[in-house]
Amino acid sequence: MRCGFVSLVGRPNVGKSTLLNSLIGTKLAITSNVSGTTRNIIQGIYNDSDSQIIFVDTPGIHKPTHKLGTLLNKKAYNSVEGVDVILFLVDISKGFGKGDEFVLNKIKDKGIPIFLLLNKIDQIQNKEILLERISKLKEIYDFAEIIPISAIKKDNIDVLVKCIKKQLPDSDAIYSDDELTNVSMRFIMSEFVREKVMELTHDEIPHTVTCYVENYEEEENLVNIQVLIVVDRDNLKKIIIGKNGLMLKEIGSRARIDMEKFLGKKVFLQTYVKTLKNWRDQEKYFLELGLKDIDE
Repeated sequence: MRCGFVSLVGRPNVGKSTLLNSLIGTKLAITSNVSGTTRNIIQGIYNDSDSQIIFVDTPGIHKPTHKLGTLLNKKAYNSVEGVDVILFLVDISKGFGKGDEFVLNKIKDKGIPIFLLLNKIDQIQNKEILLERISKLKEIYDFAEIIPISAIKKDNIDVLVKCIKKQLPDSDAIYSDDELTNVSMRFIMSEFVREKVMELTHDEIPHTVTCYVENYEEEENLVNIQVLIVVDRDNLKKIIIGKNGLMLKEIGSRARIDMEKFLGKKVFLQTYVKTLKNWRDQEKYFLELGLKDIDE
């Protein structure tokens, strides 16, 4: 049997979380058009008859503008240490830019096989353009593999898995067959709420929101969940609550659907909104809000 760790890296919003969900076969990491959606290192565990692959989803590597951004970059850099394969995702519909070059320079000297994944090929109508871009990218680095994919449509995902297996060591499985991830159920539930906040508020609420499960009680056929939504300005709090509380109600309604699908049980969800001014620059909030301390 083959078993090993595979890290997903790239700029924000290139499709890392979408790819993780496609590989695992369930919605584990939230997705959004807002850059920097992923904040924590999330492991998704893939099992089949002859392998176990531990995929590590990471925050997008970017130029930080606050302490939270610095923390996210640190998480991403640490995630490529000691893995067996690095999956370097690029949004090929936009080409290979300076941000992609920045990421490559951070990972290319690790001595680890790097797969260049050209994501979002479904958005390129002219395949000759795709072939031209692949030809140019072959010249910038000796990638172990260059694989065009569509994470959202699962194009070439089976090819990717086969190529990964060739790079993994012979080893017993690390996790049991029924384990899906290393993160807690509370964290997954809080992320479902955060996704719906970003989905419904669009560009009005970017990195200024986080969610934290204050209470999680599981009964035989029902799960009671209380989620605190945190923003850094009062005007954002008003947007999330909405007129007569309608926005907050819709956020909770959509999040509950995902929760019930994931848990296979009815969910009673309560949501609240709180303002913590400048929380992204105050390290004391990171642990409280489910983010590891910046100095760890």
